[in-house]
Amino acid sequence: MKKIIIILILIGFLISNVKAIDTTASAAILLDADSNTVLYAKNIHNIRSVASISKIMTAVLAIESGKLNDTVIVDDTINTSYGSGIYIKSGEQIKLIDLVYGLMLRSGNDAALMISKYVGGSVEDFVKMMNEKAKKLGMKNTIFNNPSGLDGSGIKGNYSTAYDMAILTSYAIKNDLYVQISSTKKYKVKTNLNYYSWTNKHKLLTSYKYAKTGKTGFTEIAKRTLVTTATKNNMNLVVVTLNDGNDWEDHVNLFEYGFSEYKKYKIIKKGNLNIIGEKHYKNYNLVSKNEFSYLLKKNEKDQVIIRFELEKKRIYKDGDVAGKVNILLNDKVIYKDDIYIKKIEKTKTIFSIIKGWFKNDK
Repeated sequence: MKKIIIILILIGFLISNVKAIDTTASAAILLDADSNTVLYAKNIHNIRSVASISKIMTAVLAIESGKLNDTVIVDDTINTSYGSGIYIKSGEQIKLIDLVYGLMLRSGNDAALMISKYVGGSVEDFVKMMNEKAKKLGMKNTIFNNPSGLDGSGIKGNYSTAYDMAILTSYAIKNDLYVQISSTKKYKVKTNLNYYSWTNKHKLLTSYKYAKTGKTGFTEIAKRTLVTTATKNNMNLVVVTLNDGNDWEDHVNLFEYGFSEYKKYKIIKKGNLNIIGEKHYKNYNLVSKNEFSYLLKKNEKDQVIIRFELEKKRIYKDGDVAGKVNILLNDKVIYKDDIYIKKIEKTKTIFSIIKGWFKNDK
């Protein structure tokens, strides 16, 4: 038997003036990285060549390989590289982590080739890894054909969507080392053959104070592609634009729209739940093991519903599941989790403490 208790959260009644926002991109997205909620969308599922923002996947696989401190010996594979590079030479010895810095800061196509060969065993096998990872992350409209994003001149490009690349970025920035590398403004490294000093091509990292990480991209087929993440007021946002000649400004405008129109609300706190009218488990607390926060506009605050579904168990013990909590927004479930039973520990009085002392003395 289930007892369903519905509580409507009335966080506020003010309705905000919705700010109009648009971009010059062929496709663009503003995503909340914590919940993967889409806050702005323009052709987000249109499949296009994505150029060098593909290197986000290359960096992720290199970081997750566990080989970052290995020394890579550069070979003739780099002779097939063209376009942007870090200009490493055959016979050069360089750590894998340094290649990842060169990949992300300077968009080195030669770095992408050496990373893929070292991590995957071959460029072809690394590309398979890229596609397997994309599938695992739910990037349903993505196909990688190379580790750099180059297209044309007989090279098959990488095809994806603004949505898929935002999902990839949302995943990537949960890795502290990825954030450290892709947020670095300047990096220096010395090898057996050369000394390098690289400055990050992503200019919003220095010109927009909330920008955190990013990756640039350009080919004649893809045109300008750009990924940026920004953080403010405990909000972590991702912007992806494809084929956008005004991308720097569009990214800032989208972030400012997100930061001004949305606010993060803590809807479920970790710990004891105050469920109005619940008396069945009177000698126990009902608890949530997790907390849940969500970005909402002001006019969405009074549309959030917390629904507790509790099972009236006759036999139960500490740690059992008592039911579920569902959070709904506009009749759509945005979060669900178990509710647990926790025995209430009796507070010891001074008399019980003294009594315990005498017991222990016997």
